[in-house]
Amino acid sequence: MPRLPEERVPNLTPRLALRIALFGSFALALFSILFFRLWFLQVLSGEQYLKAASVNYVRSIDIPARRGNIVDRSGNLLVDSRSAIAVQISPPDLPVPMQTSLLAHPPRADAALYDHLAGVLGMPTNPGRCPIDGVGVVHLSPIGCAVAQGYAQLPYQDVTVKTDVSKYVQYFIQERQDRFPGVTVGQVWLRRYPLGTLAAQLFGTVGRITAPEVHEARYRGVSENATVGQSGLEWYYDRYLRGADGAARVQVDALGGFQGDLSEIKPVAGHTLKLSLDVPLQHAGQDALQQAIDANPPSTAGAFVAMNPDNGEIYAMGSLPTFDPNIFAKPVSESTYKQLNNPANGFPLFNRAIQSAYPTGSTFKAITATAALQSGDWSLGDVYDDTGTYNNGPGDIRHNAGGAADGVLTLSEAIRYSSDDFFYNLGARTNSEAPQGGPLQQWAHLYGIGRPTGVDLGGENAGILPSPAWRANRDKLELECEHKRHVPSCGIADGRQWSVGDNENLAVGQGDLEATPLQLATAYSAVANGGKVVRPHVGLEVDQADGTVLRLIDPPPARVLHIDPENLATIRLGLREAASAPGGTSADVFSDFPEMVYGKTGTAQHLNQADQSWYVCFVPDWATNEPILVAVTVEQGGFGALAAAPAARQILSQWFFGNRGKYVPGASKTL
Repeated sequence: MPRLPEERVPNLTPRLALRIALFGSFALALFSILFFRLWFLQVLSGEQYLKAASVNYVRSIDIPARRGNIVDRSGNLLVDSRSAIAVQISPPDLPVPMQTSLLAHPPRADAALYDHLAGVLGMPTNPGRCPIDGVGVVHLSPIGCAVAQGYAQLPYQDVTVKTDVSKYVQYFIQERQDRFPGVTVGQVWLRRYPLGTLAAQLFGTVGRITAPEVHEARYRGVSENATVGQSGLEWYYDRYLRGADGAARVQVDALGGFQGDLSEIKPVAGHTLKLSLDVPLQHAGQDALQQAIDANPPSTAGAFVAMNPDNGEIYAMGSLPTFDPNIFAKPVSESTYKQLNNPANGFPLFNRAIQSAYPTGSTFKAITATAALQSGDWSLGDVYDDTGTYNNGPGDIRHNAGGAADGVLTLSEAIRYSSDDFFYNLGARTNSEAPQGGPLQQWAHLYGIGRPTGVDLGGENAGILPSPAWRANRDKLELECEHKRHVPSCGIADGRQWSVGDNENLAVGQGDLEATPLQLATAYSAVANGGKVVRPHVGLEVDQADGTVLRLIDPPPARVLHIDPENLATIRLGLREAASAPGGTSADVFSDFPEMVYGKTGTAQHLNQADQSWYVCFVPDWATNEPILVAVTVEQGGFGALAAAPAARQILSQWFFGNRGKYVPGASKTL
């Protein structure tokens, strides 16, 4: 009888038995390995991995400190900070953690996150031009670009992608943290400048700390996510304004979602900085300067300083064109930054009062007069016959502006009429072939020309005080450049040696001389106060939260010049008559001005450009109980009496009478 199918059993051949044995052994070995691994993880290593897991789920979060306020001399608010909600990305916590090799081409998971986040924030996703340090220019979305640029600077710094987001956006992201790995939303402090463009370069800007700054001693202990001062007062007094960031340890889940607070170190707000600034005078100064620029095309730029000549307190300082520092409270786009640094826009970030150095024209003559009198190269009883032409031999024939002949002049009269011929003569008399020059260089250096004033702003231009040694060094740099670049000329120097003509140029504020408006103001302060070279400063004091003074800012004079009283009186007489007596170069500007003004015009010549207008004046403490000194320059503004002097008059009018008064251009056409 045949067997049923279920009763049939295949024959167990030796080969089949071997296969079954091998399969069973493999399965048993695999199960044993898995069992041992689980036993190892749960029994032997359980405590170790539990600790590791607890560390991984504790995150330290910086709590930014509120930056200190800046107030004027009366305590009125000038700069403060406001709270805002910001969205930030932590590059190491992205789906694919950021690394240098991924900067130009973010992984698909990261790119998808950027696009998703952009949709929530209302930001574009289209790739655009993105310059990255160390990589070059690539094309990335705005968020991708921000992350790549931030990582290239400081790899562990959080990158802010948008500020001032709504509470709705904040909650939307936080409630869906699994969709936004590496993204955090929290409070930040944004700097606020209520006065807008007023005194913008003076206040300066703030920004996220940069890679080089992290290693500077002044930022020791500062977080890589800190906001610090980058220019102006914000930079100079950063250690007082910055405060101290706090930190919080929080519990988060595997996706970064907030689970609870563990501990917190509260932030400490920055101190209050009180300035010597007078806001109405600052307004008047910028408006007066703008009027002078507008009235004298092709001028588009200029600067002014108003200060106390006795102690160096700066009441107002302005530079045009200007900008609104509020734009730096948030991340600045590349296009915006380029506009602010575009020559066609006049470099509005530049503080021309301390960073631009120019020939000063005839305003330098007060310094030349000091050098000639103090050295004995000119005596108070000496006179000079100004025929309109100065002849110091072949190749050195010069003329007054317009060929004017002023006749026989004393030194004070030469200042009053601004006789170039007279001062060419003093330049020749004080010339020296010694490396550091003669009396003219010596006294100019003592007055502060060619060296920083030490103003509490940073970024100051030292200017140029030409001398035989300076010219020799320029020639050396020229030769080195030509050799290195294999070119016939680098344009640094023309190879000629120092000559008496160079000193004649210097005597009238021309040639290679370059000085900033603040340097000139500081020099004239010494004329006004009797010889003290003050240290100009904008800060008055640093106050603590309870109003107590932490630091009083009252620097002593940089040095005291010992000028013979009779010599000083003669120079002052010339300056007074220049602003008040018939024939004075600014007398028509100040003819009806009630206060006792001492002033000097200057008209600096530039190759292939319109002349630069200068005016420096002061009302001293023996004429008023509110002494003030004003220096104004208008680039391509023409004669000193035409543009700079009228602006200076309006600044003085605001100081003494509370209004700018009328704009009075002068007719003098002297250099």
